[in-house]
Amino acid sequence: MDSLRIAACQLNLHVGDLNGNKEKIIAAYRQAESASADIAIFPELAVCGYPPEDLLLKSAFVEEVQKTLETISREVNSCVAVIGFVSGEEAAADPIRRTSNSAAICANGRIYGVYDKRALPDYGVFDEERYFSPGKGKAPIFKIHGVNVGITICEDLWLPNGVVNELATNGAQLVLNLNASPYEQGKIQTRLEVLQQRIEESQIPIVYVNQVGGQDELIFDGGSMVIGADGNVLSRAPQFEETIMITDLEPTIKTSDEAAIKIPLDAKEYDPVQGQVEHTRFQPLEPLAEVWKALCLATSDYLRKNNFTDVVIGLSGGIDSAIVATIAADALGPDHVHTVALPSRFSSTHSIEDAALLAANLGCDHRVIPIEQTHEALLSTLSESFIGLPEDTTEENLQSRIRGTLLMALSNKFSWLVLTTGNKSELAVGYSTLYGDTAGAFAVIKDLWKTQVYDLARWKNSTAGKEVIPTSIIEKPPSAELRPDQLDEDSLPPYEVLDKLLQDIIEKDKVINQLIQEGYDPDMVKHIARLVDLAEYKRRQSPIGPKVSPKAFGRDRRIPIINAYNQN
Repeated sequence: MDSLRIAACQLNLHVGDLNGNKEKIIAAYRQAESASADIAIFPELAVCGYPPEDLLLKSAFVEEVQKTLETISREVNSCVAVIGFVSGEEAAADPIRRTSNSAAICANGRIYGVYDKRALPDYGVFDEERYFSPGKGKAPIFKIHGVNVGITICEDLWLPNGVVNELATNGAQLVLNLNASPYEQGKIQTRLEVLQQRIEESQIPIVYVNQVGGQDELIFDGGSMVIGADGNVLSRAPQFEETIMITDLEPTIKTSDEAAIKIPLDAKEYDPVQGQVEHTRFQPLEPLAEVWKALCLATSDYLRKNNFTDVVIGLSGGIDSAIVATIAADALGPDHVHTVALPSRFSSTHSIEDAALLAANLGCDHRVIPIEQTHEALLSTLSESFIGLPEDTTEENLQSRIRGTLLMALSNKFSWLVLTTGNKSELAVGYSTLYGDTAGAFAVIKDLWKTQVYDLARWKNSTAGKEVIPTSIIEKPPSAELRPDQLDEDSLPPYEVLDKLLQDIIEKDKVINQLIQEGYDPDMVKHIARLVDLAEYKRRQSPIGPKVSPKAFGRDRRIPIINAYNQN
């Protein structure tokens, strides 16, 4: 049996940009053709981008997706294209879901068939049951160059003894799997293990193609791969990069299935120059490099896809703003990053100097805008209302709100997007000021624990071979510098202790009694758990940020603000 040449088209698609996605799909298809590919496979919902969410409730949008697919199909020749799109129809006034998450099998200028996704995830960040009806009946098999090919979409692959097994039982010799699988740390290894489990059940090879790119909170990391019937990786695409991965694949020998949909194609003739394909086997990135590339891609795509070019960041001289500025410089180029020091009378000289040194190391535009005069003016304005009352966090938080206002003024004047600098540890316990350090458009490190921020800073300097982030920033005790001699550890446990406890509360959903039984200090657990609950109203008003953990704040974790649950 001849091998099939498969082109896995790992693309960065743009939700709602039907024309742009069409051009990108056709361009990738032409590359696949030029490499003498037999099949070009594209990601899940490639035509409209993933996830389209409530755009799917607009019947006109669904119709445009299908018209765009028809246009694409007319460009397809004897290299078969398998393309994700939305089938069926949707009427906004009709509560009955009729659309499906589907894959179209195109060749010779037409659509030969459609596969509808069976398994619709409704956990974590997924809401597919809100929009789609699951596919029903026998999953179709397509005979391509004499090979029986089955199609699956993303979640279909994760269910044991599901569609893959059905296709293999019915004569499929190869399965193509279209994906829009969001990134989280370590997920690429989990995917490989799931693929190998399905292959062990079915004894047929699987081609797994995943999209790349940032979409709101989600990051898609690519990492497409081809796994042979023996469970070994034949090809693996890089993470976080667009690519066309070409693989020559020997399908499993099986009895031909006469029920397969036959696609009449010209005989294969490989270009002798390209006849031998050297399979690419990119290794997964090491953990910190993976997170860094994920955050850079999320940041650049959030700007690019929203038609912004530049960002502005309040640079305090602390570790969080330093990491955000460094990620932004890597993602956008230093010419597109503007940093601002906003010192008050409580800002230390070394913090102001550290901020300037970081900006110089990055090559960013940097300016200093003191806030002391504005702070005094506000205190004077409020003095009559506050007469007889001691100073507290109210006066401290005014500084943060002044800084937020000034950064937003620069944003308005110069069309610079404000990047906020709060990390997951601070957001978890409410150590953020509404309309102050939460003011902005995109929270780059929203899903990074404080300890991870330090790890990334050290990793960045190590891989750069020089001190990008000044050592003085990394080594100084963390402080908001809103009052004299203030330190985070005045009111919080050390971050090495705090982050582990917060992971148990937020990512593992453990409650107070469980945590005390596991050896945590009872008073600390009760105090931190209470802070986490109280801060939910703040988190709901904070900007979105990219998800890199198993459970991020936002659509991934949905806790009521009004919440009287007793965790004891």
